[in-house]
Amino acid sequence: MADQLVRNFCIIAHIDHGKSTLADRFLELTHTLTTKEMQAQVLDDMDLERERGITIKAHPIRMVYRHTDGKDYVFNLIDTPGHVDFTYEVSRSLAACEGALLLVDAAQGVEAQTVSNAYLAIENDLQLVPVINKADLPNARVDDVKTQIVDLIGCEESDILITSAKTGQGVEAILEAIVEHIPPPGGDPDGDTRALVFDSTYDSFRGAVAYVRMVDGCLKKGLTAELFAHDRSYEIDEVGIFRMKRHPAERLTAGDVGYVIAGIKDVAYLEVGDTLTTADSRATQRLPGYKPIKPMVFTGLYPISSEDYELLRSSLDRLRLNDASLSYVPETSTALGFGFRCGFLGLLHMEIVQERLEREFDLNLITTPPNVEYEVVTDDGELIRVDSPADMPHAGAIRQIREPYVAAEIITPPDYLGGVMKLCQDKRGSYKNTHYLSPSKVQLRYELPLAEVIFDFFDRLKSVSRGYASYDYEFIGHRPGELKKLDILIAGEVVDTLSRIIHKNHTNAQGRALCKKLKEVIHRQQFEVVIQAATGSRIIARESVKPLRKNVTAKCYGGDITRKRKLLERQRAGKKRMKQLGRVEIPQEAFLSIMEVEHGD
Repeated sequence: MADQLVRNFCIIAHIDHGKSTLADRFLELTHTLTTKEMQAQVLDDMDLERERGITIKAHPIRMVYRHTDGKDYVFNLIDTPGHVDFTYEVSRSLAACEGALLLVDAAQGVEAQTVSNAYLAIENDLQLVPVINKADLPNARVDDVKTQIVDLIGCEESDILITSAKTGQGVEAILEAIVEHIPPPGGDPDGDTRALVFDSTYDSFRGAVAYVRMVDGCLKKGLTAELFAHDRSYEIDEVGIFRMKRHPAERLTAGDVGYVIAGIKDVAYLEVGDTLTTADSRATQRLPGYKPIKPMVFTGLYPISSEDYELLRSSLDRLRLNDASLSYVPETSTALGFGFRCGFLGLLHMEIVQERLEREFDLNLITTPPNVEYEVVTDDGELIRVDSPADMPHAGAIRQIREPYVAAEIITPPDYLGGVMKLCQDKRGSYKNTHYLSPSKVQLRYELPLAEVIFDFFDRLKSVSRGYASYDYEFIGHRPGELKKLDILIAGEVVDTLSRIIHKNHTNAQGRALCKKLKEVIHRQQFEVVIQAATGSRIIARESVKPLRKNVTAKCYGGDITRKRKLLERQRAGKKRMKQLGRVEIPQEAFLSIMEVEHGD
């Protein structure tokens, strides 16, 4: 097939602007699926995606479109997520494309993730086709949104397409524009074989399946595949293309998007961003991969049953093949036993991974409170990276603690500007600038500590703006901060998994709130359970769970008072002995409750 008739593109937009619905219309108009196979958000095939109404994974699919010039064009579409936590998925999709549809909601207008994704596409030298969706809505502001798009990417108003993915209005014009404006893929079909691994999945029967974008050369069954990252060879069992499912093909040539099955059993040997070549036509230079995204939020995942530890390890291995932004290392906790310290791109990403582990692999997990990665400079001048409060050196050995900062971009209607700015100030934000995108949209830029953003910032932002504000953030480095480690002691023992690193101005309030919350969830024992919050050697808050107590004097009817005293003294001595020897079992609710205590209050 001539690569002049191939178009590789993706759809980028803010969350809930209609990417998946537009993809549905494309599938219908190109007759890729039968009427029986069609359903709403057909590319969102994961249960979690349908339940939440969001796209989590990038989904490639191949369509054939008959253009008005009478030629059949092959469209390789990669549907992308819109939430800030899944920017990594978007960056991988962009690396496999020549163009992108920039989709903007006619009612909501340009939002934070729209801006971020547009810049990502421009950095990747992609041809942008601007599209305004949901033009059929009664509150659509098409002219206003046109102005915002022109201001964002510098196009002409006449270049912007108007559509309604729900009704199908204007969708045909988008397909025409893809042919006319997005360039065909380059590459040499007869050159040395180079294919970019942009995604992967795991098949229980056939091993790891590589999703590839062919750049040069060709791949077919029987050739020996080699990967640059690992010095190993595999015989190719099957190559093919994507419809809704995998369809075997005779070969993949330069410009094609497809999959390769080569009996790769160990998932660690297939890395996203790697270059795949062949022994017969071996390339000497690997393709420039996209930069690996650094995890921003860290948490501990522990199996409730210690017997499930190996199952959790293999489950994380397989999940990482589908989600290259997930990272993990083994970890041991005195309270929870053996588990893993996992790194995520954000709280939603963490939540999705936990749910997938529980649903797809039938695991019961305990999740510790999320933390960010700090840089600690010791008195010896040594720099230590700490992503768990349990690993924090003793307060006396610390010279400086640096916390991660992000550049936050918030887009809000002007009416809520005051409330949004107050929220950012409360979160220790540093104001940078304000830019009016239009009379109804203001772009605010702040620099904020990441620890303040990951807990409840998004919820409170939606609250102060009545749901209209959106935000996106980018990591900008570590900065010194006045931070302290807050330890929680239960029955005199430090519970490492409940410790937190917070700003010194919040330690007292946080300590009191945590002790109060833990008092509600820790079950009563035969002895008094003392709950304390401490910074270093200083106790800043205390609560106690009263003991269960048997009425030992119930059998005494009158008589000498010394008899009752003797019984009470014996009970008191027993309680004291139990307090010294007894251990408190901490329920799962205790670890969850620490997340409910509002950060920074």
